[in-house]
Amino acid sequence: MGTQTILRFLLKRLAAAVLLMFLAASSMLVLLHFASGDIVSSEFYGPGTTREFLTKERARLGLDRPFAEQYASWLAHALRFDWGTSYRFRSPVTTLVTTRAINTAVLLTAALAVGTLIGLPLGVIAGGGRAPFVGWIVRVASLLALSLPSLLTSIVFAWIGARTGWFPIGGMTSVGVADLSIAARASDFGWHLVLPTLSLALPLVATLERLQADAVTATRTEPFVLGALARGVPSARVIWRDVWRPALGPVLAIYGLAAGYLLSGSFAIELVTGWPGLGRLMLDALTTRDVPLAAGCAAAAALFLSLWTMISELVLAAFDPRTRAAIGEPSA
Repeated sequence: MGTQTILRFLLKRLAAAVLLMFLAASSMLVLLHFASGDIVSSEFYGPGTTREFLTKERARLGLDRPFAEQYASWLAHALRFDWGTSYRFRSPVTTLVTTRAINTAVLLTAALAVGTLIGLPLGVIAGGGRAPFVGWIVRVASLLALSLPSLLTSIVFAWIGARTGWFPIGGMTSVGVADLSIAARASDFGWHLVLPTLSLALPLVATLERLQADAVTATRTEPFVLGALARGVPSARVIWRDVWRPALGPVLAIYGLAAGYLLSGSFAIELVTGWPGLGRLMLDALTTRDVPLAAGCAAAAALFLSLWTMISELVLAAFDPRTRAAIGEPSA
């Protein structure tokens, strides 16, 4: 792909990502404005609270102004990528969202790596036709995994972890981990990462396995594969050397769509496993009607989806020349 083609593609996608961020954040602002209650009533209302106090708090936060004025003020700051200050935490939204988004990104990256490293080889085995019984077992296991939502798998894994004590079931680190060595802290973090990663990756493994198996099965009938087999090349060598790469196209095509599944799935899993990611932060913001924080979380989620889709399209174009026309370059 030419440099100019890639630059045009990146500029278009980045512009679309910024627009999507503002649309997502603006939609969140509108929804929270018309929802019942606000941060003052949810955080400060209780026995002994006076109406005058609540009125002063709403005035301090600017919640007594018309929505048009509130939105104009927010937009003026957001255009400078200043997403405001959290009502509840009284910290910059950018700092809070960035920290939690990094935690979620780590979880998603681990789940994607596990799904790819397990799902694709299983798909080649199931679709290669060399071990029918093993392929049948893989297909049955994939169907079972696909039928289980991430929320249910996370609950099951958390229950197993609690019953056996094999894995921690809450948070990212253990108590007192700051006093440990760097290697011990890394090991502790990885140990906490196991359960949420498996919960999120299991349906992805099944999805990638099914797509890869179908693609391998279809590629096995191609003339270049039949020709290699006719020349006496061992079937295992043909499958693992010549078939898997052309069969990657349909699998890579869904990586962009997997972003939405992984992000939504991670939000539910973070709640079950206590993983301090973007999902838990957004739930806290919605529960307390922390408007700036909820808008910042929505913008971060939109940015993640846009960037993930852009990267997946570039990877797909690198592996499959037929898709290069989609980013502005004719296929060879």
